[in-house]
Amino acid sequence: MKSLYALAMIAALSTPAFAAETMSSLPSDSRTITNYYKQDVYDKGQNTVGKVDDVLVDKSGKVTTLMVGVGGFLGVGEKDVALPFAAVQPEKKNNKWYLTVDETKDSLKTAAGYKYDSSTTTWAPDSK
Repeated sequence: MKSLYALAMIAALSTPAFAAETMSSLPSDSRTITNYYKQDVYDKGQNTVGKVDDVLVDKSGKVTTLMVGVGGFLGVGEKDVALPFAAVQPEKKNNKWYLTVDETKDSLKTAAGYKYDSSTTTWAPDSK
């Protein structure tokens, strides 16, 4: 049995690792996350309603959610709310990106809040 285990270990160690394939071109509809992460979010009247604190992706790599910090003053009293990625529309004006949403600052302040747990690197509903 020990020799079978030893042969299996030798085979595993001698098998070459697979290298990741690189891309020779980028999909034409790709966008950089820089257009979203840490950007201000505005309502339709161009009033600031919050700032993107995190971008969530599913297991396939598809962006699903933007975590937006709302309310508070200078970070005190702020809470994070989850907005579906599809609800936030990017607009480019005067060579600058703007993220807009069909929500108001007041409607986002009353939305369910989330807290980030750094030990599990996940977001969970805020119990407040």
